[in-house]
Amino acid sequence: MGEWLVSIAGTPEGARLATLLALLSAVCHAAFGALQKGRHDPFLIRGAIDAWLVVITLPVALFLVPWPTPETFLILAGAVVIHFTYKATVAFAYQRAAYTVVYPVIRGTGPLVTAFGAALIFQEHFTAMQWIGVACLSGAMLLLALRNLGEEKIDRRGLATGMIWALAGGLLVAVYTVYDAYGIRQSANPFTFLAWFFVITALDFPILAAYRYRRYGSDGPVRDLVWKGFAGALIAWVSFGGVMLATRLDKVGEAAVLRETSPVFAALIGWFILGERVGPRRLVLMALIALGAIIVETGG
Repeated sequence: MGEWLVSIAGTPEGARLATLLALLSAVCHAAFGALQKGRHDPFLIRGAIDAWLVVITLPVALFLVPWPTPETFLILAGAVVIHFTYKATVAFAYQRAAYTVVYPVIRGTGPLVTAFGAALIFQEHFTAMQWIGVACLSGAMLLLALRNLGEEKIDRRGLATGMIWALAGGLLVAVYTVYDAYGIRQSANPFTFLAWFFVITALDFPILAAYRYRRYGSDGPVRDLVWKGFAGALIAWVSFGGVMLATRLDKVGEAAVLRETSPVFAALIGWFILGERVGPRRLVLMALIALGAIIVETGG
């Protein structure tokens, strides 16, 4: 299957599959982000997810995909540093400010910076119309954060710190998106890169989570933490794996923008499945996020 994916990269068929993978990634990322919201320390949740990622993926890496080249291992070593920094930054942001405020800031900053990075590294340039789409999507996400802020009890010091961490997280989204796209593109078999990526970049947070659990304990039942971690690992494979395959098949910037429609799917899940009230202003912002993605996809 890896050879087939490589063969359709850069073709209309590959572009269509990349679009589907990026949208599927957006749906799964909405669920993945929600898993990190709740009673448990964000570091513990992420540690549980990463522990399950190692357990699930290691047999695949060892027995089902070709062995990585030394160059791939070197790129993966860099990915460890980038993704650890990103995960820690997001966890700090969730600790300092409300999830509903932090999440749109992180995701809204990412595609804007990714588009610049893709132009610089891969020479993938957006048209003027596509830049309008990016501005529409990112602007709507930041407005969504402001809208959600109005529903929170404001701790100004915590909010300011949380926003700094959230903006840093958004920049790191762009960094890891471009870096991972480079890594998966240089690998002869994309599934080799994916399997070893999920193993190697998931080794750090279980250690950190175990330390924090021994020192601070857990705010919720450990059994819930374990099952959330298992669900998160399965979702992560589809979410992060899907968008990386999309960047292998088609343009990095377009895949990044489509993936950042995840707040739309998060709102739809909350509305139709969880019975949450969305409200007219939030619906308008969701529509603008979707419109921005459509403009980027069709304006090239």
